[in-house]
Amino acid sequence: MTLTTLRCTVEGPVATITLARPDKLNALNGIMHVELRETLDRCEQDEAVRIVVLTGEGRAFSSGQDLTETLPKDEQGRIDLGPPLARDYNPLILRLAQYSKITIAALNGPAVGASANIALACDIVLAARSAYLQEAFSRIALVPDAGGTWILPRLVGPKRALALMLTAEPVPAEEAHTMGLVFKVFDDASFAVDVAAFAAGLAEGPGLAQRLTKQAVAQSLSNDLQAQLDLEARLQREAGFSHDFAEGVAAFRGKRAPRFEGR
Repeated sequence: MTLTTLRCTVEGPVATITLARPDKLNALNGIMHVELRETLDRCEQDEAVRIVVLTGEGRAFSSGQDLTETLPKDEQGRIDLGPPLARDYNPLILRLAQYSKITIAALNGPAVGASANIALACDIVLAARSAYLQEAFSRIALVPDAGGTWILPRLVGPKRALALMLTAEPVPAEEAHTMGLVFKVFDDASFAVDVAAFAAGLAEGPGLAQRLTKQAVAQSLSNDLQAQLDLEARLQREAGFSHDFAEGVAAFRGKRAPRFEGR
């Protein structure tokens, strides 16, 4: 399909999806959701792609839902936000949580409202120094959605998460890093280059082991200790049978850098 609200570029094993409505601060609308779903599908089906980066064009990652978009109404004529959540946001968050490849949210600028939670649903968050995350829902008398009330308390604890949601205070990149919401902060001037280098370095790692590790961490949120130990044993056996493990051991013994193939 022809993309009108985003771009997708592939450099070796790294695909970069760029939200591209800079005049609207990359606000999310129905068309962008459709294009994002289809692009994520294509990246997942491309065996050469191992890392998917999600970023924004211009001065924002995304301002969240486009409130100028025509929204559905119920039989009483009231705006009904249930259908857009069920159709677009909820499937996207589940898609990112279950995505088979490693995802990186690269916050080139502010990530506000639903877009903050979309970023936090990615595996790794990188931020430009001027970027910030903001649960801005209370400013328009709404409840955080797009998984925010599930994701944020697990990252920063329920008390701090609730305070961030009730106050709608922006969290600057450096503070977000201290909180554990952001993995690395890069200078604005070198952000794109630094993100590309980080993603390329990650793509050189053992792809199968990375995917299995992602699976283990995701399931740990609902497993007890015994179930998690059993899961680790099963996944470790699978990793131990891999070409990459054999290569890693050979490289260690040969005192050289490993050449992983992701299998």
